[in-house]
Amino acid sequence: MGADREKGKSRKENTEAEIALINRLAESEHPEKILESAQPFMELMSRYRCAMMEVETKLRVLDEEFSLTYDRNPFETIKSRLKRPVSIIEKMKRRGYPLTVEEIEKRLNDIAGIRVICSFPDDIYRLADMLIRQDDIRLVQKKDYIVSPKPNGYRSLHLILEVPIFLSDSKRYMKVEVQFRTIAMDFWASLDHKLKYKKDVQEPERIAAQLKECADIISSMDERMQQIRDQIETGRTGDGRCSGSGPMEEA
Repeated sequence: MGADREKGKSRKENTEAEIALINRLAESEHPEKILESAQPFMELMSRYRCAMMEVETKLRVLDEEFSLTYDRNPFETIKSRLKRPVSIIEKMKRRGYPLTVEEIEKRLNDIAGIRVICSFPDDIYRLADMLIRQDDIRLVQKKDYIVSPKPNGYRSLHLILEVPIFLSDSKRYMKVEVQFRTIAMDFWASLDHKLKYKKDVQEPERIAAQLKECADIISSMDERMQQIRDQIETGRTGDGRCSGSGPMEEA
């Protein structure tokens, strides 16, 4: 009975502390600073960092194997980022969700993010497939903006994965968003992002149309570069003949 009373008291204290934290967040001009100092939130962010490390390690192992099998690397770079506390708060408020650690983990899929930059489009699908076929990876969601680009021309393959992390006393599955792009797709997305935040842009519709046109050109370039790579790897020329297999000159 005494133990039950102590557990009940502890739960009540935790609930009261959480409510007090939420009230402080709501009233503060800088809620992210309060959230950063809260131990449960810090532990959650630590788990997301661990999940990103797990996915990065898996990708680098695949890269090593791929380079031995195909004599080239499937990706150029890996970039990772953890969503800033202020961005987490803004997104939760915008969607009308309670600002608790449990709700943050439940509602948001993109707190931990990894971007994989590949040389060619087919490397994106090959690498993504090898990753999600691993038996400890759970595929939560897949959005293919390469096959079906966004209206503005944005192209990328987005995966929401659940990956296990092994703590000192438990195993936890954490969500990580993995975005796959070619170098050209990443170049376009980076410039599009910068231009979106320019103030007082003249003729925004015309600029948007030009960016869409650039996205289509870049997509065509990706396809052409992949075709050239295939020709080089198979030793064939653009007209389907083997290199060096043209008609022999008469002596």
